[in-house]
Amino acid sequence: MKVKSSKKQGVHKNGKGRVKNRESSHRQYKNAASRNLKETDYMDYEDDDLDQPEDIDKLEHFDLFDDRETEIRVKNVTMEFKREKDEATSLKELFVRTVKGQRSYEKFKALDDVSFVVKKGDVVGIIGTNGSGKSTILKIISGVLEPTRGSVEVDRSKIQLLTLGTGFDYELTGRENVYLNGAVIGYTKEYIDEKYDDIVRFAELEGFMEEKVRNYSSGMVSRLAFAIATVRDTPEILILDEVLSVGDMFFRKKSNARIKEMMRGGSTVLIVSHSTSVIRENCNKAIWIEKGILKAVGSPAEVCRAYEKKNG
Repeated sequence: MKVKSSKKQGVHKNGKGRVKNRESSHRQYKNAASRNLKETDYMDYEDDDLDQPEDIDKLEHFDLFDDRETEIRVKNVTMEFKREKDEATSLKELFVRTVKGQRSYEKFKALDDVSFVVKKGDVVGIIGTNGSGKSTILKIISGVLEPTRGSVEVDRSKIQLLTLGTGFDYELTGRENVYLNGAVIGYTKEYIDEKYDDIVRFAELEGFMEEKVRNYSSGMVSRLAFAIATVRDTPEILILDEVLSVGDMFFRKKSNARIKEMMRGGSTVLIVSHSTSVIRENCNKAIWIEKGILKAVGSPAEVCRAYEKKNG
């Protein structure tokens, strides 16, 4: 479906949060969409600004208000993984089953025919319960994973994916992990040399960098990972996988300020978070994915309300 945000640039809103002079066109959009949807697709939704899951091409001509450049187009993406049925409980049992050819697998759908569009400059929040495929869709967009079916249209050279803790070795010191984690992200040694003091200062870990990371608290590890991941210049497309809730209350405020600074740099931003308050406060559009199925796309207030009603 063609994604339409209820917050359009350069358009004023009335006191109820609705966009003036758009009621008629909005009703036309939703009525056209409903002709292609089953009645059950509207279960648990209010009559609000939510756009329902739909083939991205069928509603192309209804996106009348947003002529910004499309930055990311996700088209009918399905992601399947193989998982073993009745997993072995020991290495011996695993070996015997392998030798006898008794291991069997089943397909697990992490994403099922998901489609949406992200416009240049959008700040999009993706919500859903655990195991719903939120991180999977980010990895597909960034090129870490290839979808089983469907396609993603995006210039991946513009993307920076921030996900905490990737590439850490708990037997190495904090200093060594800065270089290891930075290399995993894609920093050169020269760049890390230049930014090392800034990383340590932001993570508030002066005096702890020669300690092994296994002796760090979880909060210290999170602070170091966040400082490494966000030290680089603002990219054109910024993808944040659960990085807005790290550390204690004071560091969280500090980390949120840094992310907002990156957002103000003009990036197109995708945020995965379990916190609907994070989505409401930072995003102009929200996407709800539940157990691999696209449930809704629309304004953060309306999508988060529907999500909370369903899972509250």
